[in-house]
Amino acid sequence: MLTKALRTAVLLMLIPLVGCAGFNTRHLEQILDQPLDSDTVAAGLKEALRIGTERATVKTSRVDGFFGNTLIRIALPDQYTDAADALRRLGLGSQVDGFELSMNRAAEKASGEAVAVFWDAVSRMTIADAMGILNGESNAATQYFWNNTHDDLRARFQPIVQTQMEAVGVYRLYEDLASYYNLLPVPKPEAVDLDAYITRETMAGLFLMLEKEEFKIRKDPGSRTTELLRKVFG
Repeated sequence: MLTKALRTAVLLMLIPLVGCAGFNTRHLEQILDQPLDSDTVAAGLKEALRIGTERATVKTSRVDGFFGNTLIRIALPDQYTDAADALRRLGLGSQVDGFELSMNRAAEKASGEAVAVFWDAVSRMTIADAMGILNGESNAATQYFWNNTHDDLRARFQPIVQTQMEAVGVYRLYEDLASYYNLLPVPKPEAVDLDAYITRETMAGLFLMLEKEEFKIRKDPGSRTTELLRKVFG
């Protein structure tokens, strides 16, 4: 049987999710009305984590999920900064902007693939894992996902990113810009593996958003907008 303090901690994780699509409110009310054992806590936390990860991936995979978010927007690689400035001076600023936009569009299209990987990790979560997350730091769930999905996500993302880069024209735009820049009598930038760069930046942005979703689930009083929340925390 769980202690009162641990039960409160569980509620703090689960209750802000009441309004999210897919969360079973009746199930939560049943949990509130009966003592909680470890199995129930693990099942409830898994359900909460599934919804939290879904919220993060929905935000990143929609149009402007990356490009419109200054926290995770993918910028040109540092090695290309001087080249981009030179091209802008030649009146090619719109092409440079289009290249940056295409990188972010590829990231947005690829990030939706993360849902299946995250949910697989949740399904393999043990009671010990759940308790560790419940009693851990404000980003304990994010760290759990990083440790258990990083390699799988990278393996899945790389070919998807490549496909989406082709679809949105990243390679074509890069080659067009390179053809202009190569005509200039200036040092050429160091080569960048764009596939690896966009894959890495996509994952970094996705995990940052996941961390923010976790923090809100744990801490945000603004989530207490229903009668149930006011009853429990008022």
